[in-house]
Amino acid sequence: MNQFLQTVSQQKGEILQAIFEHLSMSLLALLIAVLIAIPLAILVAHRRRAAGILLQVTGVFQTIPSLAILGLLIPFVGIGVVPTIIALIVYALLPIFQNTYVGLAEIDPALLEAADAFGMRRYQRLIRVELPLALPVIISGIRTALVFIIGTATLGGLIGAGGLGTFIMSGLTNYNYNLVLIGALGSALLAIVFSSLLGYLSKRRPRVAIGILVLLALVIGGVNLAQSDLFDSSAKSKETIVISGKLGTEPNILDNIYAGLIKEYDPNVKVTLKENLGNTTFLFSALKDGKVDIYPEFTGTVLESLVKTPKSIADKNLSANETYENGKKLLSEQFDMTYSKPSEFQDTYAIAVKTSFAKKYHLKTIADLAKVEDTAKVAFDAEFMARSDGFAGLKSTYGLDFSKVSTVDNSLAYPAINSGKADIIDVYSTDSGIKRYGLTVLTDSKHLFPKYQAAPLMKTSFADKNPEIVNILNKLNGKLTDEQMRTMNYQVDVQHKTAQEVATQFLKSEGLVK
Repeated sequence: MNQFLQTVSQQKGEILQAIFEHLSMSLLALLIAVLIAIPLAILVAHRRRAAGILLQVTGVFQTIPSLAILGLLIPFVGIGVVPTIIALIVYALLPIFQNTYVGLAEIDPALLEAADAFGMRRYQRLIRVELPLALPVIISGIRTALVFIIGTATLGGLIGAGGLGTFIMSGLTNYNYNLVLIGALGSALLAIVFSSLLGYLSKRRPRVAIGILVLLALVIGGVNLAQSDLFDSSAKSKETIVISGKLGTEPNILDNIYAGLIKEYDPNVKVTLKENLGNTTFLFSALKDGKVDIYPEFTGTVLESLVKTPKSIADKNLSANETYENGKKLLSEQFDMTYSKPSEFQDTYAIAVKTSFAKKYHLKTIADLAKVEDTAKVAFDAEFMARSDGFAGLKSTYGLDFSKVSTVDNSLAYPAINSGKADIIDVYSTDSGIKRYGLTVLTDSKHLFPKYQAAPLMKTSFADKNPEIVNILNKLNGKLTDEQMRTMNYQVDVQHKTAQEVATQFLKSEGLVK
C-alpha cells in the first residue's frame, strides 16, 4: 500500500494529465454518439422494421473486438486520439439507440392521441410529450454508454492516445503493478463519478443540468488547451519529430535514447514521444501514414514480417550484417524507407522454460521439446504465433507439434510461467525476466531465429528533409551491447526506474550527452 501511495505521489502530475485526456476522449465520443443515436431512434421510433435493422447493425458493432476496430481504423486515420474516439462512438451507439427507441416506442398511445387532440404538430408532440416521457429511459442508456466508453478508452494507451490506459500499458510492460492499479482504479472511479453525475442531473431542472454540463465542458476543455502547445510560442517555432516504439520495456528505452540524442544535438526541434504503440503492424502502419517519424525496428523483423524477401535469401542463414543490409535494401525498394545503422546488441527470439522444468525433462535445446510436446503447457505471444520464424518455424524446422498452446501477451508470459500456468514461453534474449524468474533459454541448434539488431526506421522523405537527424542517430551504430541492454531492462522492470532515467544514464556513460 505504501508503495502504491508513493507511486501516486511521484506521478501525480502525469495522473492528472491522463485523467483529463481520458475524460476529453470519453465525453467527446459520448456527445457524438448521442448526436447520432438519438436522432436515428426518433426517426425510426414508429417504424418497427427499420428500427429492427438498426438495432441489428449497432448490435453487430458491439460484438467487434476493440483491438480489431483499432487495427482496421489505423490504415485510414492513423494512430492517436481520432481512431480511439471513433472506436468509442461505435461501442456507445447500441445502448443509446436502443434505450431511446424503447423509451419512445413504449409511450402509452392514449397520451399521443391526447396530444394530437390538442392540435399539436409532430415536432411539438415530440418535444413536449414524447421526449419528456422517454427521458428517464434515454438517460439510462446514456449512463450505460458512458460506463462502456470510460472503460474502453483505456485501449487508447495502446495507440498513443494518452489517458489512463497509458498507465496500464506501462505497468504491464514494466511489471509495475502499481501503475496498472492507478490506471484501472482511475478508470473505474471516473465511470462511477460521471454515471452518478448524470443520474443527479437527470433529476434537476433542465436549465440547471445544462448549466452544469456547460461548466464541466469549459473546465475540461480549458485544461486540455492549457496542456496543449497551442499557446506555447516556443513550441510553435520548432519542428516536431514524433518518435514511437512497440509495446515493451526495451522499445521504451530505445525511444528515450533516440529522443535524448536528438534533443542534445539539435535543440531546434521538439521531440514528442508516443511510447508502447502495440505491435509491429500498428507501428509500421503509423510510420507509413506519417503519424510517426521514427521508431526502432529489428533487422530480423524487417526480413520476416515487413518486406517480401526474395527466395535467394529467404532460406539462407544470414550474418547480422547481411540481415541488416538486405533489410535496408528491401525497405528502400518496397516502401521508400530509410533504415539507419544498427546498434550492437542482439535481441532475437528465444524459447525459455523454468530451470526446474529443464532439469526434470533434460531439456537443453529446442529440439529436446519433442519429449514434452504432448503434455507441456505452451504460452506464446500473438505476434510470435503469427510469424514464420515463430510458432510456424518451430513446426517446420523442429517438427514440434504441441497439444496445448495458448496465446498470451509477452508482458504476461513471465507471471504465467512463474505461477505454473505455462511451462514453455517465447522470450526476447535480452529480457530481464529470464534472470528475474530463473528461466533456462534453450539452444536454437538449427538456427531458426534470425539476427535481431535494433536500428531507427523512418520514411526516406523524412530522412532527406532531416539529414542531421540521421547523422545524430548514427552515433548509436556499434554501441549498446547485450549486457548493457539486459542491465537497462532489469533496471526498469525490476528496480522500477523510468525508461527516460536509464536512457539518460546510458547516454552519459557513453559520452553522447553531457
